[in-house]
Amino acid sequence: MNSKALCHSILATAEIPINSHEPWSIHVHNEKLWDRIISQHQLGLGEAYMDGWWDCQAVDQMLTRLLSINVISLLRPSPTVVLTALKSKLFNRQTKSRAAKNAKHHYNIGNELYSRMLDKEMAYSCAYWKDATTLDQAQINKFDLICRKLKLEPGMKLLDIGSGWGGLLRHAVKNYGVIGYGISPAENQIEGARQRSVGLDITYMQQDYRELTGEFDRVVSVGMMEHVGPKNLRTFFTQCDRLLSRNGLMLHHTITSTYSKSSTDPFFDRYIFPGGVIPSPAQICQAAEKLFIIEDVHNFGLDYDRTLLAWHENINRRWSEIPQYERRFQRMWNYYLLASAAGFRARNLNLMQFVFRKNGPQERYISER
Repeated sequence: MNSKALCHSILATAEIPINSHEPWSIHVHNEKLWDRIISQHQLGLGEAYMDGWWDCQAVDQMLTRLLSINVISLLRPSPTVVLTALKSKLFNRQTKSRAAKNAKHHYNIGNELYSRMLDKEMAYSCAYWKDATTLDQAQINKFDLICRKLKLEPGMKLLDIGSGWGGLLRHAVKNYGVIGYGISPAENQIEGARQRSVGLDITYMQQDYRELTGEFDRVVSVGMMEHVGPKNLRTFFTQCDRLLSRNGLMLHHTITSTYSKSSTDPFFDRYIFPGGVIPSPAQICQAAEKLFIIEDVHNFGLDYDRTLLAWHENINRRWSEIPQYERRFQRMWNYYLLASAAGFRARNLNLMQFVFRKNGPQERYISER
């Protein structure tokens, strides 16, 4: 079976029409598309979209249908996929130097983009849509949910590992009276967080989590563990153990995969989050073994689908304000947002919050929702 026939067969199985009127129909502009997909799989499909070889009115709906039939299992492993997996097995792609470079690849593309895509506090992680109708409120809900789960009290020292633009720390300092500390390897985030936090009791440091010293009453990370890498998960939890006080609480808010893996989608590895790998709950639990008790696990992955669609709507209203991002970049960014939404909608991805305490006798923990 040639590439075109195989692709057509897969699309038919997923009930995706070609050049039709349905929103999830794929419209082909270059017949070389089929060979590119078969030879490069996810990377070929994504790059072909960036290059304008195909279009679809509802990319997220189309990709959800493909993911729902486990499309990768219908294809032979491509050289690109094999090479990505091999590199991840042989090399630590999130060493201190690599982690800084990887973070800058994504977060230093410009606050001009993120300020137009995100909410007012620039929270670049899943919002919590319970009782919320706007992105701004849903992100505040997420901040407050985290603060309540951490049982914050005035005067506590709160460390945010990978603190982004500082929205969570600002909320915690203003509403719970804590002393905030945030670290990130991306200077654009650190500079933006400092500008937004003037006058608040928050210290921001541009550094890797492995370099940090001190003791904190509470430790949190939001959208950080995806960047740690499987080879470093035990190191990450060991460092958290050093930083967290004896009776402290720790919360990690992270995307999770439904299975354990050591590498990621080649498209995302090349264009979005180099070296990043989404951990499974099993990998997280294994990394925390003998160090921490898991007090609570909360899955609200479908809220990320809604969050990503809100980001997609926001940025597509305002691309004209930032013409420095040329058309191919815009298509790449839109594909990233919509492919991610499809992953959550198909339940290949989830969003989980884990609450941890150190091993040993502890008082009863009652969670929040």
